[in-house]
Amino acid sequence: MPHPITPCRLALLLLVVPCIAQASGLFYAPPPPDEEAPTFGGEAELGYTHLSGNTDSQTLIGKSRLSWLTGNWTHTLRGEVRNVTRDGDTSAEQYLLSGRERYDFDGPHYAFGFARWGKDRFSGYDQQSTLIGGYGRDILDGERHRLSLEAGPGYRHDRIDEEENRGLGVIYSALDYHWTLSRFASLRQEMSVESTDENTTSRSLSSLTARLNSRLSLRLSHEVKHNSSPPETAVADTDNTTNVTLLYTW
Repeated sequence: MPHPITPCRLALLLLVVPCIAQASGLFYAPPPPDEEAPTFGGEAELGYTHLSGNTDSQTLIGKSRLSWLTGNWTHTLRGEVRNVTRDGDTSAEQYLLSGRERYDFDGPHYAFGFARWGKDRFSGYDQQSTLIGGYGRDILDGERHRLSLEAGPGYRHDRIDEEENRGLGVIYSALDYHWTLSRFASLRQEMSVESTDENTTSRSLSSLTARLNSRLSLRLSHEVKHNSSPPETAVADTDNTTNVTLLYTW
């Protein structure tokens, strides 16, 4: 059954997404908070288009993140939603929720752990739950260039359409590079790889953010997700998503 974005449904999503938590669906290797970072903060990213006439389509992209600091700990909650309909038929429907913990040691070292739940209607999976922990290191931590790398083991539980559920061990690695071009613009590259006995999932998120004022920014991003061996019911093994969104930071 198609799931069009009705006005009521759109209003609900706009209320829920900022409350439940950018990366990408995804956690990569986010750098440590700035020394002047607030104890509690977050961001909400939203993009929406509606075409009518010869083509009737609607696209909603929502991402949100909440972070707070407790001593050497950084706690993060994150949520994402994506919904695309064309002529009344849904062509993309994705949801993601995740929580992350980071503990900073003396120097550029840290330990991390995160749990993630995701649902992608056309991926061949009914849903996936992932738990990963490990070690990270801040390679660069300057005013203009910041680079973090991390890796560790984990576990993933897959619920697959028309197949038996399965649990898999995961080997995870990721990077996050942030280049501050000026006071008003920044470039970011995030990548992660999750390998199991069944397949390897790789993700890349490239984004350019231009600040409009102290709270609002405009973001252009391109995300690639590749599964080396998806279920037979999957529509494709690679998803490419290009977004132009408004970003609100507090």
